[in-house]
Amino acid sequence: MNIPVYKPTLGEKEKQYVMNCLDSSWISSKGEYISLFEKGFSNAIGVNHSASVCNGTVALHLALLALGISAGDEVIVPTLTYIASVNAIKYTGAKPVFVDSLSDTWQMDPDDVKRKITSKTKAIMVVHLYGHPCNMDAIMSISKKFNLYVVEDCAEAFGSSYKEKKVGGIGHVSAFSFFGNKTITTGEGGMLCTNDPEIYKRAFHLKGQGLAPDRQYWHDVIGYNYRMTNICAAIGLAQLERAEEFIAKKQQIAKWYSEELAGLPIEMQKDAPDISNTYWMVSILTPTQTQRDGLRKHLEINGVETRPLFFPVHEMPMYLSGSEAFPVAEDLSLRGINLPSYPELTLENVKFIACKIRNFLLEFKEYKECTLDEVFCATPQFFKANK
Repeated sequence: MNIPVYKPTLGEKEKQYVMNCLDSSWISSKGEYISLFEKGFSNAIGVNHSASVCNGTVALHLALLALGISAGDEVIVPTLTYIASVNAIKYTGAKPVFVDSLSDTWQMDPDDVKRKITSKTKAIMVVHLYGHPCNMDAIMSISKKFNLYVVEDCAEAFGSSYKEKKVGGIGHVSAFSFFGNKTITTGEGGMLCTNDPEIYKRAFHLKGQGLAPDRQYWHDVIGYNYRMTNICAAIGLAQLERAEEFIAKKQQIAKWYSEELAGLPIEMQKDAPDISNTYWMVSILTPTQTQRDGLRKHLEINGVETRPLFFPVHEMPMYLSGSEAFPVAEDLSLRGINLPSYPELTLENVKFIACKIRNFLLEFKEYKECTLDEVFCATPQFFKANK
């Protein structure tokens, strides 16, 4: 692909910090960069405690374990999310209970959350999808009324804010991902954050094989090897020092897309009032699934990588929910596209992508009811001419 959907922005500082690790020989889960990254991250999102881990999925698992979530419990989670959110619930033995999305912001529907609460519900896992914060006032109100924990899945929303408060510090505990396509990266890595010292204490204990704090090589619970390496933390610290730069550029890219795609028969994710969206992915909805699939093929031919929105998890074989429908999430998934969204994109890149989108949608607006194969067969000259 000439224009990938995402790639990390790495520089000299990352190399310098990694070389410091190599020179010191502290390359595993001990070393100065671990604590520096954790403290810097806590400051960045305004929480009291951060525990680095080896990826975002285990950060979610650890968060649930630290809350005591186990077999027989239920955790409410949006069906429109990456699979890791739901898998982490299953790892504990608890049951994921799916809720639908809002059609404008694409975030979990608080009214559906209320409908799904039972006597077994122990927590709500909010997912700040594609960088847009959920309605945290509504969620925290539900949490207080029904005495439920709130876990924030912030894998896609580092730096986003809800009413001037950074996500990750609003619920009881939160999880972040630093995979290579995230706003800041460590290659693989994650972070658990909380303002509750007891939750942090339990999480720290569990992530290090359940090692007792006052007795060497004595393990008093079944724990996990969920620790981050000093090398990953070194990369993370360097990335953290440039985080505001990355976020500002991603917000600029979203504005460029909005301007360049204006007037086309597409929808962009709408921002709710009083939030700051960091636009992990700039995403659009086409009028139909056929147009979505055709547009993705057209962009691929022209060297532009895209991705579909996530498949609703309730449709996957291990999570089939029977006859229950989630119409908004299902519709968004069928029509959605993630566009290239990495910080090094230029205005010229965005103009090129927007031009190809415009050409396709204006050419194929009359094919709304056709299958994708019918579109390709009817107008092969368009795809050939626009390569």
